[in-house]
Amino acid sequence: MKVSLSWIEDYIQLNRESYSGIADALTMAGLEVDSVTSRYEYLNSVVVGRILDIKPHPHAEKLKICSVDIGKHIISVVCGAPNIYKNMLVPAALPGTRLLDGSVLEKGIIRNELSEGMLCSESELGLGADSSGVMDLNQKQLPGNILTQALDLSDLVFEIDLTPNRPDCLSIIGIAREIAAFQQTTIKHPETLLSDSGNKISAFTSITIKSPDLCPRYAARLVFDINIAPSPFWLQDRLMSVGLRPVNNIVDITNFVMMETGQPLHAFDFDRLSDHRIVVRQAKKGETFITLDKKELLLTPDMLMICDGEKPVALAGIMGGHNSDITESTTRVLIESAYFTPVGIRKTSKKLSISSESSHRFERGVDPEGIITALNRAARLMSELDGSSLIEGIIDKHSKINIAKPITLNVGDTNRLLGTSLEHYEIENLLESIEFDVEKTDNDEFVVVPPSFRVDIARPVDLMEEIARLSGYNNIPTTYPLIPAEARQPEKRLRLRNRLKRIMTGFGFTETINYSFINRLSCDNLRLESDDRKRNVINILNPLTEEQAVMRTSLLPGLLETIRRNTAQQIKNLRLFEVGKIYIGRGEDNLPEEIEMLAGIWTGSRTDASWYSKKIGCDFFDIKGVAEGLFDILKIDNIKFACMPENLCTYTRPGHTAQILQEKNPVGLAGEIHPQVLRNFDLKQTAFIFELDLNVISDLIPETISSKPIPKFPSISRDITIIIDKDLESSELIETIKKMGEKLIENLYLFDVFEGKPVLQNKKSISLRITYRSKHKTLEDDEVNYIHKNITNRLLGEFDASLPT
Repeated sequence: MKVSLSWIEDYIQLNRESYSGIADALTMAGLEVDSVTSRYEYLNSVVVGRILDIKPHPHAEKLKICSVDIGKHIISVVCGAPNIYKNMLVPAALPGTRLLDGSVLEKGIIRNELSEGMLCSESELGLGADSSGVMDLNQKQLPGNILTQALDLSDLVFEIDLTPNRPDCLSIIGIAREIAAFQQTTIKHPETLLSDSGNKISAFTSITIKSPDLCPRYAARLVFDINIAPSPFWLQDRLMSVGLRPVNNIVDITNFVMMETGQPLHAFDFDRLSDHRIVVRQAKKGETFITLDKKELLLTPDMLMICDGEKPVALAGIMGGHNSDITESTTRVLIESAYFTPVGIRKTSKKLSISSESSHRFERGVDPEGIITALNRAARLMSELDGSSLIEGIIDKHSKINIAKPITLNVGDTNRLLGTSLEHYEIENLLESIEFDVEKTDNDEFVVVPPSFRVDIARPVDLMEEIARLSGYNNIPTTYPLIPAEARQPEKRLRLRNRLKRIMTGFGFTETINYSFINRLSCDNLRLESDDRKRNVINILNPLTEEQAVMRTSLLPGLLETIRRNTAQQIKNLRLFEVGKIYIGRGEDNLPEEIEMLAGIWTGSRTDASWYSKKIGCDFFDIKGVAEGLFDILKIDNIKFACMPENLCTYTRPGHTAQILQEKNPVGLAGEIHPQVLRNFDLKQTAFIFELDLNVISDLIPETISSKPIPKFPSISRDITIIIDKDLESSELIETIKKMGEKLIENLYLFDVFEGKPVLQNKKSISLRITYRSKHKTLEDDEVNYIHKNITNRLLGEFDASLPT
């Protein structure tokens, strides 16, 4: 929305010293000013010149060569104006001046004679309508002065970015009203009263509204004996100041009133209307229409049309028709002023990809009570400017239009919500400054009726917003919420989730965040048994794609898809993890079971390629080590990795999968992805995973961590190497030693496993290292040897083991 301050001054008195503050005040009032430009900036390279000498052009009878003093030096200008004379003061446009038609003036040769500028007329400078000759300036001006300073030309144009809820400001008067409010002055509305009191119009025309839901109100006036001509300069100047192009006196008046009041108008050539009447109806299927810009449109039945007795003559609220526009031969005009429902105009405008100044206003909602005011304003201007005859009377067809209802505003609630301490009279004055009707009741309340042009005001909070912006957002004191000094601990699950993410990234893993929706075939791709609870998926009612048709029951499909996309881009070495929920269905009438899981996956090499290490693929013990490290950091004890039975290994490889137990309770698994699953997800390299149930693990993490003093006495380490059955898990030996309860054992772990000759085929050799330490003394070898021998004998006897020979 462009606004010229000189136009604003037609309605309110502005202090020129306050011009710079108006833009800031409007922005703080919610009307953001995008730019402020000088309207006459294009005249900065036009100066006052004095014609010193005039010579005939040697090669053209109608041209003359003028020597023009422009202050600093004298230039030669070729000119054809008939009214120039010696010592005449004229506007001299210098090279680089951008003229009103968009062309840029350049130094040139005209009929073999140098011309270093241009002597301009009023119309060429946009300062008047006279184009008959060069503009004759006052003799008191000094050559070389910039023309805008010499003529005291000053006008600022604001470019205002309005929000859709403020259609009342899509007019000069609307902006003037806002400025008047914060400058605490009154606005002077233009005169719109007409002396006609009869109803002669009904003898000439009629209006029929067949679609009252799309056009609740339609009004019209008739003006006869019109003489189509260019508008007077003041009218053209007003339109040009806001970027509109003057057309003729009738069209210019309708555009002027639209910009002034915000109510779009349209003028029809009355003699081109069949039956001399107006019918407002919806378009017929397959009906076509040619607009003012001669574009043929195919209409649909939901589009509202303005028709005469036979055909459409305008696209309601958007654009007029080529078959009823104003031409030079027009002598009688029907002026339209209407209220069209915003939704209907919006749909039609979007469907036809047509936007206009009119549609822009109708889409947002015009003032239903301002229709007659704008209509009378246009009719009055037409009769005043060219002496045309105004036909008495007005046709105003309307159905019920929703009007503003009284709103009860509580002063206490207003101050509490805004954080202010405004008095009753201050609130009353603020609202009345923008033409709200305010009536005080007996208690701490006002009854407020918004004006009809404020279609965005419907609730008390809307009024509070008006009070806030009018009193000034900067004037609202800064307050801070009362926050207790004690910080509340984050929720336990959230703390665990964030902690796990830090630990996993510390292990060199990268977090992935996948959709909670997966392909319906994912359960089949994971080789899940028919009775597996993970097959109880929840269907998405309206899935975006087949790839996101059900809620996930495992994090694994998302991780495998991530690996597939990365390996397709030749990224082979990947360590990924995800923390998220899976959803196990419990029937249509019940909410699903939500289980928070942590899953990690490792594929490719153990380390990145480097000159100091060989390429070694990751294996089961790498992923197992990550899980062990995780439990160690979380201080969860009694974790055991036990071989998972083959019938439970659905998406992992049998014999290469461990069930993770805490004492005897399962908390997850670790293992190699089954080769068939890899093929189902189009993966060509081995991958290893671990999965942990965080709902179980969260309860196992100790709330406090205990410490113990650093040992004062040295430790002694002893190794045990025994030969056991190949299928026996080494963890059973470790559990047996722990159950012996020897207090001097500080640490115990497996450090070597060997299979092959000379060990028998169904046997394996394992080596355990035991660290002994006393809190009270330095241990002797004999004491340690005795304990170590007892442990060895216990293992040999209980597991039918033997010592290597």
